[in-house]
Formats: sequence, structure tokens, C-alpha cells
Amino acid sequence: MMPGRNLILISADALWRACAHRFFLSLMLTLVLAACCWSGAAADESPDYVADVRFALDELEKKCGHFFELKGIDWKKVSKQFLKEAKAVKTDQDHLVLLVRLLARVRDGHAGVRPLEKGQGVKWPDDGRGQLTGPGFFLCRVGKKIFVKSSWSSAKSSGLLPGMEVVKVEGKPALKWLEALKEDNCDTRSFSTDHQAFFHTCHWGLAKPAGTRLQMEIKDLKNKKKKRTVTYTKASTVPWGPAFFPKGTEGGKDVRWCTLPSGYGYIHLRRCPGNLPELVDEALAAFGDVPGLILDFRANGGGGFDHDGFMGRFVPEGKTLTFAKSYKSAGPKQYGGPIVVIVDAITRSAGETASGIFKEDGRGYMIGESPTAGMSSSKTTIELPSRLFSLYVSVHSNKARFQGGKGIEGVGVIPHETVEYDPKDLAKERDTLIEYAEKLLGKFPKKKVPYDPAKFGWKGK
Repeated sequence: MMPGRNLILISADALWRACAHRFFLSLMLTLVLAACCWSGAAADESPDYVADVRFALDELEKKCGHFFELKGIDWKKVSKQFLKEAKAVKTDQDHLVLLVRLLARVRDGHAGVRPLEKGQGVKWPDDGRGQLTGPGFFLCRVGKKIFVKSSWSSAKSSGLLPGMEVVKVEGKPALKWLEALKEDNCDTRSFSTDHQAFFHTCHWGLAKPAGTRLQMEIKDLKNKKKKRTVTYTKASTVPWGPAFFPKGTEGGKDVRWCTLPSGYGYIHLRRCPGNLPELVDEALAAFGDVPGLILDFRANGGGGFDHDGFMGRFVPEGKTLTFAKSYKSAGPKQYGGPIVVIVDAITRSAGETASGIFKEDGRGYMIGESPTAGMSSSKTTIELPSRLFSLYVSVHSNKARFQGGKGIEGVGVIPHETVEYDPKDLAKERDTLIEYAEKLLGKFPKKKVPYDPAKFGWKGK
């Protein structure tokens, strides 16, 4: 073979290899660029907010729809409103606000919007109001009138005292002002019952930025109208339970107790932690076999505990309570005397089951300003298609056997007897419901409570 021909063949082969290599590199580069453009477009693509809301509406109806009639919810009206509003949503933050407002219409005190991985950085909008504080007073309704339940801090120093009637706030009749404030709260907060929403407004719902001035018209204790201006400084908005604690209470943040001057025992249960039965043991050991016991669950925020172990503390040693559910005696020291339970509309969740078993299972007599909050349930999580958020909602009522099968969710535990505060008592810093409970213990309504201490071998003092 001639040298020149070999040279030509080698050059042609090299040229082919070079071209093939360049074609392969060009193809790969094209594919990489296309992939980058596609992923960039996908990253910039906004979530389908309308699809999220449509999915949420359908799933909420499937999982929570059995509560709608009970809670007075017109789901067709809600669906129409929020599908329309979803079309105007432009950002993830707007979407968060809309979903929170949607869950407020489900009327579920446990409901909440929770971020998924893609929604972790989405924050609630800053409304410019800054950090909120309380006015230094709580309110209560007596009949159709509004009264100061308790006052402290700047409110008390400005002359706003317990027992005073609040006639007007910011120029509006007090009840109408509170109702409007409640409706405003209900737009972004979910409440299981209307009475829970109203009680919330009389406490937490009064919060405003520090420095806010509230113009009020009140009737003093001599029924004379006066004007007062309350300036928000620094005061808690968290209700503690009774209007006034009995003197001499001891214990911790969850359970406090004392022996009242009347000789009856008093226990306030602020929360229901896992060691609630053991905390009750401390109280029972402290005052012994008192002739009657008041269990005050007002403002109880719930928790989680052993119901059987807790109730067992109120069944005499060696006995079993079997009126509706079976409870065996438990704990180092049991109390077997008469019991009066006190609740209000912010007795919530596990606080409702803890207080409710005394009434529903025949162990005690229940009084309260109103039924309990009505937010006690089992829950589920609904993940939305956008993968931004999930919805946490109630699906079944706790204690479904309570109240003839109505359960607790959306109803609350309804007391044997509704008792309102007496403004004259509030003016003297006395708690009407505690004093009424003492009267009941002195003349116990035996016909309404199946438990008879004598039949269970309890003698007391």
C-alpha cells in the first residue's frame, strides 16, 4: 500500500471520529440546556391555588360533613364564597390566609393550617399592629348586660372595678361591641361553638397593641353612669378560671387546692397533664375527708391523662362505680363524698371529658355559666395537592355516648344547672359559682346524681 493512501485513510477516520464526538457533545449540551429550561419553568410555575381550595372543600365535606348540620354550617354557601375568592389569590401568603379563613368556617376549635415542606417559609402577614397585650380586665355576660368580671393593672387604677356594668365601649352598646368583635375574631379563628367564641372574646379577644386607649361608659356600684378611659399597658389576656381564687390556695400551675372556710374542699384543675391523678392525690391528702368537694374546671386548657385512674380517685376503696361506665377505686387515698363540678365555655378538650364524666357517669352535679367549649374530638390531617399546607381537623366527637349520643364536639358538656355571676358578688370579689356550689353541697340535689356516698360505704367527717 502506498504511503500516501494510508495517510489519507487515517485522516478520514480521524475526521469521522472528531465529527462524531462533536455531535455527541452538542447533543448532550442541547439536552442539558433543555432540561434546565424545563426545570426553571417548573420552578417558576405558581401552584394551582383554586385546585387546592376545591380539593379542600371536597375533603372537608367528606370528613367533617356530619358536623355541619349540628354546627349550623351552610357548606354550599361556604364553597361558593371561597372558590370565588381563590381565583384572586396570587401568592402563597394569600393562600395561607384564605385557608385559615376557610377553616374558621368549619367551626372546629382544634382546626389549623399546618405547613408542609414547600410551605415552611410562608408567614402570616404582618398587619402592623405589633405585639398585643390585654386591657387589664375580663368581661362576663349576665342576662343581656355586660359586667366587669375582674380587673387589675391599668384598668383597675383607672377606676374600672369588678361588678361594674359596661354600658358602652367606643360609643357602641357593650353587647353589640362585643358581638362585632366576636364576629371579627371568627373570620380567622375557628371555634366549635358560639358560646366558646363569645367567652374567648371576653378574655383573649380583648387583646390590642400596647398604648391603645379604650373609651368606656360604665355604671358604678351605685348605678351612676361614668366615663372611663383604659390604656393598654402590659396585662395578660389568658383567663385563669374563677373570677377570684379562694384565699389560701396552694399547689402548682396545673392543680391548686384549699379547704374553704365552710369546711368544704376546693380543687381548681387548670390543665389535664399526664400526671393529673397524682396531682389530685396531693390535694386529697392535703385536706382529708372533707364533707363535700368542689372541682373547678373553669379555663381548663386540656391535655391528656388516664381517665380511669383519675375517676378512680373519687370511688371509695374497694368499690366500683357502674352507673354508665365502670370505674374501679384507684390511688393511695380516695374521696367518696358529694361533688359539685364547675365549668365554663373555655373548659376545653380533655378538660371537657374530665369534667363531663362526673355528670355523665353519675358521680357529681355540674354547674356553669354555660356548657363547655364543645371542642373535644379525634382528628385527621388533609394534605393539599400543592404540597404547601395540610389541614388539621376534627372528624369524630369524643365521648359519643355523652348527652344521649350527641357527644361533645360542637355541643359542649351541658351542666345540670346554668349559674351566672352576681355583680354584687363580683363587687365584693366573691365568686358566685363557688359560693353556690357550697350551698349545693349543704343541700345536695340527690335526685339528679345517682351516686350516694352512704351506699358506697363513705362516712366522711
